[in-house]
Amino acid sequence: MGTFGFYVPSSFGQNPEWFRRAYRPVDIVMIQTRPMDKHGYFNFGPSATFLRACCEMAKTVVVEVNEKVPRALGGREEAVHISDVDYIVEAPEACVDYYEVKSPPITAVDMKIAEYVVSELEDGACLQLGIGGMPNAVGKLIAQSDLKDLGIHTEMLCDAMLEMHRAGKVTGRRKTNGRGKIVYTFALGSRELYDFIDDNPALAMFPVDYTNSLRVISQNERAVSINSAIEVDLTGQVCSESVGTKHISGAGGQLEFHWGAYLSPGGKAFICMGSTYEGKNGEVLSRIKPIITPGGVVTTPRPTVNYLVTEYGKANLKGKSTWERAKAIISIAHPDFREELIREAAKLGIWKTSNKRDRS
Repeated sequence: MGTFGFYVPSSFGQNPEWFRRAYRPVDIVMIQTRPMDKHGYFNFGPSATFLRACCEMAKTVVVEVNEKVPRALGGREEAVHISDVDYIVEAPEACVDYYEVKSPPITAVDMKIAEYVVSELEDGACLQLGIGGMPNAVGKLIAQSDLKDLGIHTEMLCDAMLEMHRAGKVTGRRKTNGRGKIVYTFALGSRELYDFIDDNPALAMFPVDYTNSLRVISQNERAVSINSAIEVDLTGQVCSESVGTKHISGAGGQLEFHWGAYLSPGGKAFICMGSTYEGKNGEVLSRIKPIITPGGVVTTPRPTVNYLVTEYGKANLKGKSTWERAKAIISIAHPDFREELIREAAKLGIWKTSNKRDRS
């Protein structure tokens, strides 16, 4: 028999409370950390997420020390004290460089989408970026732009943000929460990014129930959330986790940040994706579907969605009826699929077939 794993559905920001309420009991937790500092603390490195909550609830806490783990300053809950540790593992073979993730290449589609997003940004915006080539494209364009005094309040800290900071675009002066600080809960990227994090007071790492809190996100003015999707249907439902029943990814903090950014004064939230993808047999398929592929998971529900962006444009769905949404979404689909989507929208009763001028 094979080995099976089962996904635990989650909005990332809820995870610390899961452990503290014992919804997910913990017997043993083993974490790689920095060696103990002079105050008796083992720093978690560039990932706070829900580690402190795990340590609080675990029956046994084991730390494996690695001097190559960057020291990430808090914030809060960025370390565990020796009084809460049961075992310390000191092994030379454990002293390896922190896990690096290379940024995916930026495509022409990524750059076009990034242009639409960056055109909506204002001085003083407070940014959250997801993972992938498109966020890297956004970072590159921001670094080359005239934007200034940007802030960062994000779940994941990535190389695109480092590029923006080096270009002098990130000061955090206009933030409400964490003024002057780059706030994040985990980092994933290059050695350069980890070197930037190490002992740097410009950054503050927090647990994920803080970074992903709607209340905290929405208190920063002009909060901006930028995330990706696998597919979107004609009513505006966003699937970012599966293709039908085939599991691809978790929900992460997409819903939390999308909603939180929209709720902030002057905030904007973007779901970005290329208009097409390549199927198993090499055929070109549309990411905009009449309905979500049966079995697909809705990550961001339609009442919450603000902007959808493809390489063919941007559509603000707020305040639009189902007919108006269908029209706006079809307008940013790949041109080769628009007529088919119009026919399907008519079958679904969300297309004004009497108005021929609206066949766009």
